[in-house]
Amino acid sequence: MATYLEDYAEGETYEFGRYAFTEQNIIAFAREFDPQAFHVDPQAAAAGPFGGLVASGFHTLSAMMRLLVDHFISPEASLGSPGMGEIRWLAPVRPGDVLGARLTVTERRLSRSRPDRGALVQFIEMVNQDGTVVMTAVGTGFYRRRPRED
Repeated sequence: MATYLEDYAEGETYEFGRYAFTEQNIIAFAREFDPQAFHVDPQAAAAGPFGGLVASGFHTLSAMMRLLVDHFISPEASLGSPGMGEIRWLAPVRPGDVLGARLTVTERRLSRSRPDRGALVQFIEMVNQDGTVVMTAVGTGFYRRRPRED
């Protein structure tokens, strides 16, 4: 069933997805996008500030986006996003960690200038297998309203 702006309510919380971090995907992501030693070199990382290899925060953010696309964002109604903010990396993500997403709709508003759409504001948490919140962010998405049946 297609989901539209009206199908989301303020205060609703959704939990979904699983993304597994491995030494291989942590290093591959970091080599391309964030080649700091504690992301790409297990030996150097052991002596570094985290005491071992950790995923780039941007890898965690990218995994979050993948989970949103796979499990939450409506392909029928999504109109993109004006941005994401308040990104916080709260705990390191290590090889073997499996993260899921928890999303709470904090605001749903109709567009004043375009009555066929509106916006959802969401508080998003990435949670590891132990229940630890490792990252949070606030995102806004534009969504179509349900088409009227005249």
